[in-house]
Amino acid sequence: KSWLRLAAAVVKAGLEASDMANQAQISKKRKFVADGVFYAELNEFLQRTLAEDGYAGVEVRVTPIRTEIIIRATRTREVLGEKGRRIRELTAVVQKRYGFPENSVELFAERVENRAACAMAQCESLRYKLLGGLAVRRACYGVVRFIMENGAKGCEVVISGKLRAQRAKAMKFRDGYLISTGEPKKHYIDEAVRHVLMRQGVLGIKVKIMLAHDPEGRMGPKIQLPDNVIVHEPKEDVPVMQPADQGMGEPAYEG
Repeated sequence: KSWLRLAAAVVKAGLEASDMANQAQISKKRKFVADGVFYAELNEFLQRTLAEDGYAGVEVRVTPIRTEIIIRATRTREVLGEKGRRIRELTAVVQKRYGFPENSVELFAERVENRAACAMAQCESLRYKLLGGLAVRRACYGVVRFIMENGAKGCEVVISGKLRAQRAKAMKFRDGYLISTGEPKKHYIDEAVRHVLMRQGVLGIKVKIMLAHDPEGRMGPKIQLPDNVIVHEPKEDVPVMQPADQGMGEPAYEG
């Protein structure tokens, strides 16, 4: 019996070692897919949980010691909760769901400096305005005006669904300058989509914001637009002085 017990223990140890080796030798393709699935699921969970607190995205930083999850939001006080209670609850949920070891995952809350330049925050704001019963045009124009007054280069709000009548339609509200293609779109355009569950059906909201150029890279992208033309001020014209006549020339002809 003791021999059988020993053999079973050896087999179990071998299986555990092979599992660990397989985990260590995970292919690059599988690793990137797993990371993407983890990010998508985490983003969806935080989006639903922190919708009322101005959730504006998440960033995952993996270090050798621990995994850091930085939650960006407009109202960080509500995200943290009283004496950090809510952030600890979220940390426990994430740790349990994804099987992280104890104290190997930590959540932080980062405040969004300019919420008018954040498409996610504005989408959520518009969503709660519509759920509160505000008229569609008034709500959309209010969001567009707020975005443009706070230094954005351009914005577009698209809302579609059963707005007033039974027939579904789409309405667009645009202001300013907005690019829609090319490499600069990746850096300059912030876009978000949300669904509003109204009584008569589901409305779709899309908010696009074109950020303004910021040389420091804090309130907007550092890189310049490739077709941006800088017109310099003309230089002051220095008057050309006439050389003084020294009497070396020929005398004037007198008729």
